[in-house]
Amino acid sequence: MATTKPRGGITGLAGYSLFVLTVAYFLSYIDRQILSLMVGPIKRDLGLTDTAFSLLHGLAFALFYTLLGIPIAKLADNRNRTRLIAAGIALWSLATVVSGMARSFGQLFLARIVVGVGEASLSPAAYSIIADRFGVSGMGRAIGVYSSAVFLGIGASFIIGGVLVSGLEAAGGLTLPILGHLSSWQATFVIIGLPGLLVALWVLTLPEPKRVSLAGTDAGAALSNSQILGWLGANRRVYLLHFSGFAMVTLLFNAVLAWAPELFIRIHGLERADIGIKLGGMTAAVGAAGVIAGGWFSDFLAKRGDSSAPITSALVGCVCLTPCAIAAPLMPTASAALWLFAPLLFFASFPFGPAASSLQVITPPRMRAQVSAVYLFVVNLTGIGFGGTATALVTDYVFADPQRLHHAMGLISLLAGLASCLLLYAVLKPFRRLQTGLLEAAQ
Repeated sequence: MATTKPRGGITGLAGYSLFVLTVAYFLSYIDRQILSLMVGPIKRDLGLTDTAFSLLHGLAFALFYTLLGIPIAKLADNRNRTRLIAAGIALWSLATVVSGMARSFGQLFLARIVVGVGEASLSPAAYSIIADRFGVSGMGRAIGVYSSAVFLGIGASFIIGGVLVSGLEAAGGLTLPILGHLSSWQATFVIIGLPGLLVALWVLTLPEPKRVSLAGTDAGAALSNSQILGWLGANRRVYLLHFSGFAMVTLLFNAVLAWAPELFIRIHGLERADIGIKLGGMTAAVGAAGVIAGGWFSDFLAKRGDSSAPITSALVGCVCLTPCAIAAPLMPTASAALWLFAPLLFFASFPFGPAASSLQVITPPRMRAQVSAVYLFVVNLTGIGFGGTATALVTDYVFADPQRLHHAMGLISLLAGLASCLLLYAVLKPFRRLQTGLLEAAQ
């Protein structure tokens, strides 16, 4: 009878592959999140409102990241995944450098679009590789480790951005050969973009793993678009509830994290470098711990016989997250807000490992990357594309006062948090039925 044992722990070639992919994901989040520490300088130099700035942070990145994610994922399901990832890293790194040469809103918007195109190559292919390397039983922890790069990267971006932007602001910018004089935010883009070219070469050292099914057997031939659409249509209730629930978690996450540094700068009067170091260190440590804990808890529940373990784990995280996310921005002092940001970050990260691993166990192997890309399309267009903008719109047009940024963050957290809990609760039973059916068919 077929088994579902993992094909290796987090050691050897599997561990090396996971490490390299995690570093690449870490780098991607530095490049995409660094804007959070540049709100003041970019708004000043380009004459932007909060809403216009949020489009650079969200929609510019998310639009093509989501639209091109699905066709790129089709390549990942049928072509060499490591080469695809390496090409994407090189593209987004060069686009980050080009962001530092922008002289207008339009130029920076276009550069951020290309960053999104490059990053669209990474996660669908990485999830597929991890599933093939670790199998069902070890996948939760492995994807938890991979997903920890989100919070390590955001934390590093806060620290690097705070220190770099403040230092370069004090120095009056930076003058480089060929590029000429760059302002603080422009120079920061150039500095953080260049290391990615080395990481792209490093990824090419990874061998392409054999594609295997849920039961550990060969994945079989590539699937047609009609077969993939047929699968999604036949199981639409599970996928719609799954995608919608995690989209609300992602919206809440971005609505808070995109504006967190500015909350402490604008509302509490902290210095940019100071809050960058404090919030960055906390995000890296607590957020990474939370996403690994979410993956571990999912594996723990699975070993105890819970066939909806990833969804149960994510739901626990959302229930704990919602009150923290509402309260943290509304605290009267910076120290009180920082204390509450610790559990907020822990439970905000908790659902993301289970979100990815849950898709791998309910999706046939030859469509994992493409279904993951559809998932990323929904959650990132909603979360990245609209999360930060939702906060900005409420600040600019509901409260009509930039000094009520904290109220906008609290309101969005309330609405998105409640929606995520209800949707994830609704998907528990249909998810359990689908996974049980797949396991029975595989055996």
